[in-house]
Amino acid sequence: MSPPEGRNVKQKAGHFGLTDGRVEPHAGARHQRGYEETFAMLSKSCLAVLAVVLSVAGTPARAMVCMDKSMTLDEVADAISTQKSCASAMKLFQDCQLTASGDVQLGAAVEKKCEADFMPGLSTAQHQAYKREMRACDLKYRNKSGTMYLSFAAFCRAEVAQRHSQRALKAAGQKAR
Repeated sequence: MSPPEGRNVKQKAGHFGLTDGRVEPHAGARHQRGYEETFAMLSKSCLAVLAVVLSVAGTPARAMVCMDKSMTLDEVADAISTQKSCASAMKLFQDCQLTASGDVQLGAAVEKKCEADFMPGLSTAQHQAYKREMRACDLKYRNKSGTMYLSFAAFCRAEVAQRHSQRALKAAGQKAR
């Protein structure tokens, strides 16, 4: 079946250097060189971008700004531990939060600081209730992906510890510091 008169047949892509029955070995070389140069430039650009991304991603964030100075995560956790009260430890945690997995370490420092106010005086039933509340924080975000959910769980746990500290201090007749 031939195309209707006046209509062209779709041409096949490329001529492969064939003209007049002869093979021209350098046919299209001028265009090919342009493609090679473009590909080389694109490759170099991609490699440069990849190098930058890997250099940034490969080095962990060693310091963070907290209390108007550059501190490591360990230094912030130590500062939380040396606070005078559970409330001030929680305030520092909130001020220096990362909203990432690093908050787990900071939250643990708050828990430890707050637990000092109430753990020694807990009955077995109260201790079990405390553990249940902590487990509830862990379960709340366990099926979530992303480091921010680790931070949310750390804050939940720290808030539970802070509430128990406040209750214990109130029951003991002390003002929550």
